[in-house]
Amino acid sequence: MRDQGHSNNHHNHRGFQAGVQDYSAAGRYYYDPDYQPQPTDVLAAFRVTPQDGVPWEEAAAAVAAESSSGTWTTVWSDLLTDQARYAGRTYRIEAVPGREDQFFAYIAYPLDLFEEGSMANLMSSVVGNVFGFKALKALRLEDIHIPPVLLKTYQGPPHGIQVERDRLNKYGRPLLGGTMKPKLGLSAKNYGRVVYEALRGGLDFTKDDENITSQPFMRWYDRFRFVMDAVKKAEAETGERKGHFLNVTAGDMEEMYRRAEAAKELEAPVIMVDYLTVGFTAFTSLSKWCRDNGVFLHAHRAMHAVIDRQRNHGIHWRVLAKWCRIVGADHLHNGTVVGKLEGDRASTMGVADLLRKDFVERDMSRGIFFDQPWVSMPGIFPVASGGIHVWHMPELVHIYGDDAILQFGGGTLGHPWGNTAGATANRVALEAVIKARNEGRDLLREGTDILMNAAKHSPELKLALETWKDIRFEFQTVDALDTAALEAEAK
Repeated sequence: MRDQGHSNNHHNHRGFQAGVQDYSAAGRYYYDPDYQPQPTDVLAAFRVTPQDGVPWEEAAAAVAAESSSGTWTTVWSDLLTDQARYAGRTYRIEAVPGREDQFFAYIAYPLDLFEEGSMANLMSSVVGNVFGFKALKALRLEDIHIPPVLLKTYQGPPHGIQVERDRLNKYGRPLLGGTMKPKLGLSAKNYGRVVYEALRGGLDFTKDDENITSQPFMRWYDRFRFVMDAVKKAEAETGERKGHFLNVTAGDMEEMYRRAEAAKELEAPVIMVDYLTVGFTAFTSLSKWCRDNGVFLHAHRAMHAVIDRQRNHGIHWRVLAKWCRIVGADHLHNGTVVGKLEGDRASTMGVADLLRKDFVERDMSRGIFFDQPWVSMPGIFPVASGGIHVWHMPELVHIYGDDAILQFGGGTLGHPWGNTAGATANRVALEAVIKARNEGRDLLREGTDILMNAAKHSPELKLALETWKDIRFEFQTVDALDTAALEAEAK
């Protein structure tokens, strides 16, 4: 815990200070360094940047109060309830190493504050009004722990990794996907042609992009029909199970159900939703429909970076990913580390474990603030997509292992010989890398040799390697983990 006499945060700040003194008067529970979190508590870790002159303890108490049973002043009706039972408590404060203006506040929320199975209520409680406090320059929810007793009130994934592998009869390797391009403008029939060419070339899945729904150039039902014709034709030619992530995202829940039902009638094995833009209540309803109807659910994270990319304010991606598994999807985009999208390697793989494992330990080197037991909730496939191509295959397999979907959009459709050749190049590269890994070879050190040797027998892969040999996305990560914090944790 930080030094209680931290000089930078004890200047006169009367307006806010008076309010926090009232918080203390209401029960002295909102900042309680002696409190021991209970097994049933929801725990949250916030990165707090208070205004100059606002004491850390008072800022931490205000966050705990506003997101539980407090308000800005003492009210007489506080005496009508048991504040010891309902107050959120900041039980630990830690300085962010290397930052004089920030601290981590650990807050415990009693179980009774939350409605069972309602992500909307959980979000309104923990990340509601408090993010607009004038007394705070910024606030970020870094991590959250959901206790097993509350976790069990949520459905979780409709099916999960093992059920999907069994139904698709695909084992021992990552699944291969491809996002159809251009994402907007194709007619439904041409869109189906693009899907067919990619699937017959070796992909397991193709995918609608996040913003293709039912525009004038391609209404949703026409797309669904031509796509499913393509899926069935590719299955007949290859003898493999195939699928396409049909985006059912729509302007209202009734329309989403209508599109999902149509996909089921066309025997689509999987549908897709932009889970953040439709909202968690709609997402929950669709997830329950998918379990009841035996359809897999692919969750695209469109809009996530609006919420999670800035280090000082918002909600970290690991929290949004946890919430997705809790409410329930079978796949979720999680960045690539090596591609075009933002993603620190350590934290990205920490999130992958949060999506797949049954228990994840606290590990600050990966940005995980709390132990998280998943109490047998099925794991879901993390999806690596965004700016990846065949040269990335060894590192992607090394990073993600088998239980992932490697999704190549431009890295399939950008092949000079077309979609089928691009898909074949990806499949040959993947199988060569998996074979080498199973033989005990070092994928990072020998990756280039593995790919070049495979290309001797695959002209499609050879041309793909030549096409993308100089394409890299080497930018500094905006939302990198605090290296100073990692060093302090190690000590």
